[in-house]
Amino acid sequence: MNRLPAHLIGAAVAATLAGPALAQSLTVSVAADVRSINPGVNRDDNTDDFVLQMVEGLVGYDEGGTPGSLLAEKIDVSADGKTYIFTLRKGVKFHNGAPLTSADVLWSWNRYMDPKTDWRCLTEFDGRNGLKVEAVEAPDANTVTMKLNAPNALFLDALARTDCAMAAVIHKDSVKADGSFDKPIGTGPFKMGEWKRNEFYTMSAFEDYASPRADGKTDGYLGSKRPLVKDVKFLIVRDPATVKAGLLSGAIDMGGILNSDVDELRKAPSLTVQVGTNAVRHGLLIQTRDPLLKNVKLRQAIAAAIDYDELVSAASADLAKPNNSPLYPGSSYFGDVEKQGFKYDPTRAKKLLQESGYKGETITILANKRPTAVSFPQAVVAQAMLQAIGIKVEIEVLEWATQLDRYNKGNYQMQAFSYSARFDPALAFEQFSGNKDKQPRKIWEEPQALALIDKAMTVADKAERQKLFDELHKRYIAEVPMIFTFNGVEPYALSKRVKGFQAWQSKQRMWEVTLAN
Repeated sequence: MNRLPAHLIGAAVAATLAGPALAQSLTVSVAADVRSINPGVNRDDNTDDFVLQMVEGLVGYDEGGTPGSLLAEKIDVSADGKTYIFTLRKGVKFHNGAPLTSADVLWSWNRYMDPKTDWRCLTEFDGRNGLKVEAVEAPDANTVTMKLNAPNALFLDALARTDCAMAAVIHKDSVKADGSFDKPIGTGPFKMGEWKRNEFYTMSAFEDYASPRADGKTDGYLGSKRPLVKDVKFLIVRDPATVKAGLLSGAIDMGGILNSDVDELRKAPSLTVQVGTNAVRHGLLIQTRDPLLKNVKLRQAIAAAIDYDELVSAASADLAKPNNSPLYPGSSYFGDVEKQGFKYDPTRAKKLLQESGYKGETITILANKRPTAVSFPQAVVAQAMLQAIGIKVEIEVLEWATQLDRYNKGNYQMQAFSYSARFDPALAFEQFSGNKDKQPRKIWEEPQALALIDKAMTVADKAERQKLFDELHKRYIAEVPMIFTFNGVEPYALSKRVKGFQAWQSKQRMWEVTLAN
């Protein structure tokens, strides 16, 4: 029998006794504590999720992963592509009541670019990775200009990145007199509440929030972002069984659940289950410098031997759909070409295997058994399918840290592995492409593909970029440097009293959410 811990039982009792007075207070379970409340510093995805409810940047991602105006009302770009002019939205206030001005943007940017801040994304803008912001100026209270060293199609995407905290604009009172960080005083729909480490953290509605829109339609980190609940308490509950018990008892209003719990909780009369898809990509890596697997016909045989419907169903508890593209289906660049993936054809697979000269050598697939990972289930299903066409396959189960080390060193034949989200297609391809002599973790190093990726990072025209990504996809399918199988799924269970919630890219956005009495 699963028992709720004392603090969860207390929450349930308090909610029962308080009645309507707490009707607009939402309790959300999270599996881990935040690492910090300092935007883009000492962060992980869970930390980003919380902080980005309180702070905003000049730009943010829309639902399709394309950067758009957020604190900026409009963005103009010079003819040479090197100067960006941001005009700020009027009427935006910080949580302390101060109006947003260009001076705040300039102060925030200079703080991020100071190495002492330890901002996650400093290297994305200081020239070490190619892009350098050479100057930031505030010619008037409503205008900010940023000058780059060279045209870069990924500049706005870099500004919008959630792991960079959207280069959030915060008020200078966010830091103490000695320069150390205190708490985020941002412009977001919620403001910082209480943080009790390893127990909970809270945020409350910012009543003077200026939403980009007010039509109730969410759009990534853009769109309508009104805070419609009084406050939100994020309760740290690491045990999935306890989360499930809390949801069923009503002590928890909503939370992420295991894939394996979806069917059971769908039957609960008090709950609704949502299953979303994110841009995380699961798949099978192939070491193309391996003496055996450098043979493209053997790699093609492997790709043709896999029944993707069956593999994805087994690895995702029947919640996901196959996607062989490096792009996720929600991308604005995911078109007809990207929908064309590897074809399951065991007859062709056996023919390719014979043509490859394969002589019964063993291929080892590395995997891990982390509870929330799909690595091991993918490896098991792939092993059976490859053996069915005559390939001898073994699975080596490793601790995640060891598997990651082997990945970084390129020391493997195959791996069941997952890549974190990249929204811009150029970054989605670059994540696994490059020269292995310089970066052993890279997978695809075909020169023409790398040249196409480099071009996509400088070309701004969407139609031209689409052609580049279509060509890259066709080459990837033909050369089989690796095999993407499906995107991550994110199941949530929520009380039927919760209305308006829709997770996006594993982020539990609390704006436009209400809680009925």
